[in-house]
Amino acid sequence: MPDVENWLDGLGLGQYRKAFVENGIDERALPHLTDIDLQSLGVLLGHRRILLAEIALLSKHVTGAASGTQPSSMVVGGEAERRQLTVMFCDLVGSTALSGELDAEDYRELIRTFHDGCAEAVARYGGYLAKVLGDGLLVYFGYPAAHDDDAHRAVRAALDILAISTGRECLAGDHPSVRIGIASGEVVIGDLVLQGTVEAASALGA
Repeated sequence: MPDVENWLDGLGLGQYRKAFVENGIDERALPHLTDIDLQSLGVLLGHRRILLAEIALLSKHVTGAASGTQPSSMVVGGEAERRQLTVMFCDLVGSTALSGELDAEDYRELIRTFHDGCAEAVARYGGYLAKVLGDGLLVYFGYPAAHDDDAHRAVRAALDILAISTGRECLAGDHPSVRIGIASGEVVIGDLVLQGTVEAASALGA
């Protein structure tokens, strides 16, 4: 990972150096930033899209760090509550091959367009974009805001994402294939790691 301040300067976004430094964001935190995180830092919408696309490129070789031996939930401290959560994981099929077929700028545009389409579909149904994992996205339905039909909302968002992807050609000349996994389960909400349900969604999308 690059030095974050130099990385921002290289993208022409050096105006955000102070916000990143004051909030303790270094190369270790960079891959875990979400659109909501960047918004809280005061990053403009267009600049957020640029940063998320660049983060996706930096992160694509470190995706899949979760281990199957970890517990389904872990409460570290503080108040906790048990609730139903639906997790969706979606990514592009063959993105590594596409990164070799396209030049860097075109590949970034493909990832940015995919992320934008996913984010719009997720927001439409009240989902929470939790994390960018390379070209993929991890989404929660039921946290932080819960609805009686969160599982249904996740499925509808997934169908919208599929519709968007099949109606759009990538610069390599084909319709990019999208892989989506959805899993629902009871989790403990607090200071936690939602590992089991997340892994189930990732496995279903594999």
